[in-house]
Amino acid sequence: MMRSLFSGVAGLKTHQTKMDVIGNNISNVNTVAFKSSSTTFSDIMYQTTSQASGATESRGGTNAKQIGLGVTNGATKISITSSGAAQSTGDALDIRLSDTNSTNFFIVNNGSENMFTRAGSFYIDGNGNLAMTTTGYLVMGWQVDENDPTTIVRDTVSALRVMQAGNLTSAPEATTNATFSGVLDKNDTNVTSSSGYTRSLTFYDNLGYSYTAKFALKVSDGTKGVYSIELTNVYDSDNNDLLASYLSNTGTDLSDIFGETITKQTEYDLSSGYSIVAQAGGTYLLTDSSSNTYTIAANGAITDSSGNASSLTLASICGLSSDATVVSVDGYNESNGTITITTSTVGYNLQFDTKEGTIVSAGGNTAADDGSISLTMLSSLLGPNTTNPLAQNAAIADISIDFSEMLNYDNGGTSTVTVARGASDGTTGAGKKLGTMTGLSIQTDGKIYGSYDNGNTVLLGQIAVAQFANASGLEEKGDNCYQTTLNSGEFDGIGIDVSADGSSMNTGQLEMSNVDLSAEFTDMITTQRGFQANSRIITVSDTLLEELINLKR
Repeated sequence: MMRSLFSGVAGLKTHQTKMDVIGNNISNVNTVAFKSSSTTFSDIMYQTTSQASGATESRGGTNAKQIGLGVTNGATKISITSSGAAQSTGDALDIRLSDTNSTNFFIVNNGSENMFTRAGSFYIDGNGNLAMTTTGYLVMGWQVDENDPTTIVRDTVSALRVMQAGNLTSAPEATTNATFSGVLDKNDTNVTSSSGYTRSLTFYDNLGYSYTAKFALKVSDGTKGVYSIELTNVYDSDNNDLLASYLSNTGTDLSDIFGETITKQTEYDLSSGYSIVAQAGGTYLLTDSSSNTYTIAANGAITDSSGNASSLTLASICGLSSDATVVSVDGYNESNGTITITTSTVGYNLQFDTKEGTIVSAGGNTAADDGSISLTMLSSLLGPNTTNPLAQNAAIADISIDFSEMLNYDNGGTSTVTVARGASDGTTGAGKKLGTMTGLSIQTDGKIYGSYDNGNTVLLGQIAVAQFANASGLEEKGDNCYQTTLNSGEFDGIGIDVSADGSSMNTGQLEMSNVDLSAEFTDMITTQRGFQANSRIITVSDTLLEELINLKR
């Protein structure tokens, strides 16, 4: 038989193999992260009919006479280091690997062994694991350090169970800082009123329960820039005044929680229909519009003409606040009809610079190194004590209140003071309620964070990647996955940080197939022509054999 027949058959087989590869490439043109393959032909061993001879002094040498025996498929090479284009999906769990120096692979586990893929289409399965959407293979990575939840332990990779029960909520935090800011105007009628300018602070205890503290800002001497601040109430979420209950049940003084005793001498206008005459011994004779007489003692107590306690109060005859503690009644000015009364409250004095309008001190405390001027509310008195409501909530922490951002300006009779949780940066010590997970995000270095409705962001794990000395040596196992071979290099079981060489993970994107249709169709044409040419070899060889057989006729 003619050798050309077998060469033609070999040519048909190899071109058919190449056509199979081209067909596979084209069929996967839209497969996520698919890597195209190409075939390389090599010729088959040659038959030598005459060996080469060397030259002599009188005669030149001759080359060997060889006849080729056809072609075979020398190699099928995967274009694995060539990245496909980016396809935007908007899904936070779709990840595209962006390579810098080396080709990176996600590490996935099929239940028995680790495999490798470039297809980053992931989802959260029923057990809370990050997994491939196509196969359910678990995505592998590193876990959070139990002793330091802000760091990752780079050890043997394991499944990333990012939505386990412990991750679904974020622990609450007690409020430890608060900040007063804004303008305090001495002409504000709220500031000059007996009840003061009321401000509310909502804060949390260590269990996430919320409370509301109410403060009253009052003017003491506007000309000298002196004001006071008092803690009036602490309400729980059911609107129970825990502060009042605490003071009543324990007999504790309010100054042990917030403030110190402040005395203040104030002139009050006597109400219409009343007149006062000073008497010996520091008492005052009060006469009403019906000519009934009463005695006002130096401590503010009022008795009738018979010496019995009267229903009249200083609150009704001169507008003194009903909850004010009277220290002494100091005099009556007949010329302007005012009565001077000294009262005591529990709070802190706030001193402003009368030239600059900035605060100088609060409760005697001046600016610290960081510029803050702070007082402490809710001291350690709120320890275990089952007889009072506040102490039952021992999770309440001391709260450092910073007043350094308050200003004393003329603002048209309107104050703009506010109080907010947290230090001046708005976050430190603000406290938080129990948080429920609202979403996941993956950073460019593969770190996975959980977002919670209390504002917390918690590190949940990190996706690891694998790199190989010869990525093209990996064996394709289908389902967009690869397996190591003797020629690819081994996986050490730990992996590397994708950002170690400048590579990154881009979320909301997938890597598209790297199939180049124009190149594939060009290869298809040349393969078709090659197949046709090889078929002609067989046809012509057959014709020659037919002529040879016909010699017999």
